[in-house]
Amino acid sequence: MRGLFILTFAMALAGSLASAQTSPAGTAARQWRTQHERAIIDEFIELLSVPNVSSDRDGTRRTAERVVQMFAKRDVAARLVEFPGANPVVLADLKTPGATRTVALYAHYDGQPLDPREWATPPFSPVLRDRALDKDGQVIALPAAGTPFNPEWRLYARSASDDKAPIVAMAAALDALRAAGIARKSNIKLVFEGEEEAGSVNLQKILEANKAAFAADLWIICDGPVHQSRRQQITFGARGDTTVDITLYGPQHELHSGHYGNWAPNPALMLAQLLASMKNDKGRVLIEHFYDGIEPLTAAEKRALTEVPEVDRELMDEFLLGSTEGSPKKLVELITEPALNIRGMASSRTGALASNVIPATATASLDLRPVKGMDHRRTAQLVIDHIRRQGYFIVDREPTAKERKEHAKVARVNEKAGGYNAARTPLDLPIAQDVIRAVEGARGPSVKLPTSGASVPLDMIEKALGTRTISVPIVNHDNNQHSFNENIRIQNLWDGIETMAALLAF
Repeated sequence: MRGLFILTFAMALAGSLASAQTSPAGTAARQWRTQHERAIIDEFIELLSVPNVSSDRDGTRRTAERVVQMFAKRDVAARLVEFPGANPVVLADLKTPGATRTVALYAHYDGQPLDPREWATPPFSPVLRDRALDKDGQVIALPAAGTPFNPEWRLYARSASDDKAPIVAMAAALDALRAAGIARKSNIKLVFEGEEEAGSVNLQKILEANKAAFAADLWIICDGPVHQSRRQQITFGARGDTTVDITLYGPQHELHSGHYGNWAPNPALMLAQLLASMKNDKGRVLIEHFYDGIEPLTAAEKRALTEVPEVDRELMDEFLLGSTEGSPKKLVELITEPALNIRGMASSRTGALASNVIPATATASLDLRPVKGMDHRRTAQLVIDHIRRQGYFIVDREPTAKERKEHAKVARVNEKAGGYNAARTPLDLPIAQDVIRAVEGARGPSVKLPTSGASVPLDMIEKALGTRTISVPIVNHDNNQHSFNENIRIQNLWDGIETMAALLAF
């Protein structure tokens, strides 16, 4: 089934690409790339080799400085925009004589936290494999300069897809446009954030403090994957995001489960029961008023959903899923709805370290994805109110001994800083239609989604600058972003260079 899925869409892609060469910028990028593949990958590997976990201030600064150097090499003046307590934002400003609009292209240079022990190879030592690792991909040597890369090869490293690939694609696209003598029509700003994976906790403050520097008529967000069918995707919004951490308390310390079982409350069981009270077996959130205020999709947005390729069955096969939440609704419908996800749980120990105890605490971390019309702070408060209705005494710090003794059920609940709301740009705006024409001129018919299931700080950008945002991702959907063995399929990088060239020139 999986092979048929890829073959079917490979044929569809071949047809779409045959009709995609209406973009001189896209054509120039393809021609230039075929002559410089090894140089592009070498530069990419240099960038990937610099550690960039958001919390690593030294590593992120070295990464930011490396990005500045990349563009300085191309005679593009890039600089670090500093803000107290924040990783710097890289900003490059490309003026175009006679331009009547300004377009900002955004990506982020920071990466997710990681445990190197979970990786097949060190995360900041990029390696090329002859296929995906889960398809028994083997490490291979880089081909000699002038020898083409197999488009199905994959480059493995932290941030290979999320989100250093678009930075390299933009740099290569600028090279291609210059070599072909293709002029830009818009003023261009390149913006590379250093805290996206930490929740963009300082982004809105940085933009508000530097409004003139970051002002643009449109921000194009180059983050996330293309559609699972491998067709280019254009997304006109994103869900918001906020995180709530919950810790429940049992005995002061672990107790022997034989001596005290059936007597001392077990916080692991209590946590399981609490979490189960939040959603039903179809994935519907049961928290009171959770779905209030949602802004419905427009007729144009609903029509766009009907045109998205059907991939649910193939994805279930790929991910070994026997069922899906929200069935019979499809993935493309469900990502337009708000979500509550348990992103991690912990209590005592399992496996070889397990022991017969009643745990002292149990912890869960939830990520909440509000949609347009919802407020992320209110959404988090609804979760807190729900926990209180289940009989819990709630604190926002470690409870005192007195509090633990006076209350049958105690919960520590913390909403993490850095949350933000959803945003959505109308598909029928003139500038949105310009983006569609530019992208499809280079890449053929695209998948157009009203919103992304993932979260990016669109709302922060729009509020701070009074602008609009549209997302144009380039990487493969099966890239393991946010997990170990992150990778990028080589053809996605090549396609991304064409896409970036079209956007730089439109």
